[in-house]
Amino acid sequence: MLKDLIPPPGPPRGLALAQLVCRMGDGAYNICAALFFTRIVGLSPFQMSLGLTIGWSAALVLSVPLGHLADRMGPRGTAVVLFVCAALSVASFTFITSFVPFVVASCAYAVSQRGGSAAEQALLAGLVPKEQVTRVRAYVQSSFNAGMTIGAGLGGLVLLFDRRGAYYAAFVLNALAFLVAAFVLSRLPAVPPVPAAPRDGAGATAKPGGTSVFRDGPYVLISVLNTVLLLYVPLVSVALPLWISEHTAAPVSLLSVMLMLNTVVVALFQVRVSDGVKDLASAARYLLLGSVLLGAACLAFAFSAAGDSAWTAGALLVLAAGLMVAGEMMQAAGEWEVSFGLAPKGKTGQYQAFFGNGITVAEMLGPLALTGLIVYWGAPGWIFLGVLFVVTSAAMAPVIRWGGRRRAELDRPAAGPEPAVADRV
Repeated sequence: MLKDLIPPPGPPRGLALAQLVCRMGDGAYNICAALFFTRIVGLSPFQMSLGLTIGWSAALVLSVPLGHLADRMGPRGTAVVLFVCAALSVASFTFITSFVPFVVASCAYAVSQRGGSAAEQALLAGLVPKEQVTRVRAYVQSSFNAGMTIGAGLGGLVLLFDRRGAYYAAFVLNALAFLVAAFVLSRLPAVPPVPAAPRDGAGATAKPGGTSVFRDGPYVLISVLNTVLLLYVPLVSVALPLWISEHTAAPVSLLSVMLMLNTVVVALFQVRVSDGVKDLASAARYLLLGSVLLGAACLAFAFSAAGDSAWTAGALLVLAAGLMVAGEMMQAAGEWEVSFGLAPKGKTGQYQAFFGNGITVAEMLGPLALTGLIVYWGAPGWIFLGVLFVVTSAAMAPVIRWGGRRRAELDRPAAGPEPAVADRV
């Protein structure tokens, strides 16, 4: 068990450590942000929501260009610079007194955080052998969950004090965490930047389909389908609290047990679960099996509203949470293999940035969609969501095979023998 928690020495350990430290700060920030911006800064809930939405929208637009920058300039240096910018952005929140500066700081924070994360993924792909990427990514995810859990605990202490100075301390902690993560990444080996692709006489890139992720049809479609599967992320933070409080006899406090179950199980078992993913075929199987488990969780959630027994509702909710975390781990392992395995060499930054936009879109649109689907429609909404998960993952399998064939075709000329002199004349 212990070997599944501690990454091997070298780049994997450095990447996991940077993630652990960084997410400790984010965990504290996430717990404190809403109350800080509304009660301390004085923004209205609408102003806060609008400012954060604008910030994440900016990140959505600029993430792929920043990922491309990481490929061209080198992912290590790009990640370090963007994490430093994220630290400065978080620190600037302590000086915010009105809406417009808040929007500016929110944009800077979201863009630098998302761009830095994409560059970090490109650094991982450049430092880790291809066959080990999914396993190392699992270590990083375990560190992510552990860091968020520790940070959430620190954020809870801030809420206990509920004073301006305590909130400031949480934001300073987050800024320092980004700086420490930047330092840790700066100590890792550098990955050489990728030069611009050679162009033919007409000014186009010599290799077809090698210009931009937006021209990679299979990858774009897989990213869109994966965004649907990522709806389980806002499901936990937005729809479940409302579902438990309005539709079940279980106490709302049970939600904290369910969240703790999720984070602890992922931290302990994500690496072991990911060991079963070796290639694109096994990744597609894991995506489908994970979605079946998510579908079963949705069914258990639907039945938790039946009857007036708090014990029965609580048992079904805990069962659903267990099925959900198992499905989440299998889906995560599958999507990592696909997102890295179908990205061409030298373009990991922009490809990871595009694929990572799925979580941003899910967090932006998911709350509204899930609230209408589950809170207002009820049990049929849960069943519809479970079926949607399974159908979407089943649709991904042929697209993954298409992407694998396309990647093999595009990579074959680069791996082929050097043409004879006569052929070049």
